[in-house]
Amino acid sequence: MDIINTQLLVLGAGPGGYAAAFYGADKGMKVTMVEQDRRLGGVCLNRGCIPSKAYLHAAGLIKEAMESEHRGISFAPPTIDLNKMRAWKETILDKLALGVTGLAQRRNVNVLHGRGHFEDAQTLRVETEAGQKYVKFEKAIIAVGSKPAMPKAFDLGNPRIMTSNEGLEVEEIPNELLIIGGGYIGMELGTVYATLGSKVVIAEAGDAILAGADPDLTQPVLRNAKTLFKEIRVKAKVASMATQGKQVKVTMEHEGQTRSELFDRVLICVGRSPNSENLGLENTRIRRTDRGFIEANEHQQTAEPNIYAVGDIVGGAMLAHKAAKEARIAVEVMLGESSTFEHIIVPAVVFTNPEVAWCGLTEAEARNQGIPVEVVKVPWAVSGRALSFDRTDGLTKLIIEAESERVLGVGISGLGAGELIGEGTLAIEMGATAKDLAECIHPHPTLSETIMECAEAFYGYATHSIRKKTPKAE
Repeated sequence: MDIINTQLLVLGAGPGGYAAAFYGADKGMKVTMVEQDRRLGGVCLNRGCIPSKAYLHAAGLIKEAMESEHRGISFAPPTIDLNKMRAWKETILDKLALGVTGLAQRRNVNVLHGRGHFEDAQTLRVETEAGQKYVKFEKAIIAVGSKPAMPKAFDLGNPRIMTSNEGLEVEEIPNELLIIGGGYIGMELGTVYATLGSKVVIAEAGDAILAGADPDLTQPVLRNAKTLFKEIRVKAKVASMATQGKQVKVTMEHEGQTRSELFDRVLICVGRSPNSENLGLENTRIRRTDRGFIEANEHQQTAEPNIYAVGDIVGGAMLAHKAAKEARIAVEVMLGESSTFEHIIVPAVVFTNPEVAWCGLTEAEARNQGIPVEVVKVPWAVSGRALSFDRTDGLTKLIIEAESERVLGVGISGLGAGELIGEGTLAIEMGATAKDLAECIHPHPTLSETIMECAEAFYGYATHSIRKKTPKAE
């Protein structure tokens, strides 16, 4: 029997897994990391964040070229080579995965490629190409991530019915594409396909696209999407799908009517499911929710005291940076440090066109919680920087606690919003007040000035915008 002894076992090598393995190694632990894929990096690097952003960048170049004629710059219609585009995307993934592998090697993290299965609370069996190996561990972190949800009613075994995994391969540009789900995955991939030439229909069962963000932040996205997509349907329920020749017949209920339509491909973007099956969890005391997520406390500890869980597998916001933070907390708790995932500000970014980003309390959450707040907004129409690249469709807003003047939430919609939200996250984490932001000099001309101007507007003296209110006393 091939037995490996280790202090820390990490199951899964995504943003939560490798962050845990590397942090544990940096703290002096002997670490073994197990990953079933040939390439490290998990869903984010291989089938999520990174490939989607690569395609979105390519789509953005096409869109910018198409809209440059009024600037006196004209381009011929683009010629799209999907094989070359996919190859370019793969080079990005290979470079990043190679970087993760190199970092593991330099930290002396032992990496095993294979499927892991818990034999008990201190033993993991790993099925590798070279045969079975057994890892004996003192502590373990489960970070096996999630997979795209596929409702059984839609799983017809037809390759023309895709999840985000297949959608990111961009095998072809379908003429008629239905995307079921108007969340961030559906809207991002819809942007890519529509820009490449597909006639995209979004079918969202809820009341609005991008649920979770304040409506004023998503309005610029909706306005742009209406020009880019063939149609956006909300309160739309897909009743059934069936294969019809080389197309998919979809029956949908929308606006009191039932209609049947043919699409070349259908992309299912209705959420993600945890990868908690076939791990041998039944051989431990670990508990799972009805939806399959592993239960973990604020220290990321499961019901099995020496086993922790982080990332998508524990539910909540399925974000890479949340997983990485949870990983550090888990390692710190293992080492006896006081660390907990409480009162931590997790920013969210949707990489649509324009981008949407927010952190802290949304306006709706503040109202629902009965917290007296003042909401200050600055439209990007007042920004010289936004005007310089023809993107005045943005908006910056602050949610400020009325009495203390603390910044409780920040929301940004506009080009590059994801790069700006970090300042908002820092402000909330540090307990900054509107005065702190107002008095911090921001470089001109930049979009970051809109954060400063928002804070100034709270006091009634923003230079480039007017807010009708009595200036607050200093």
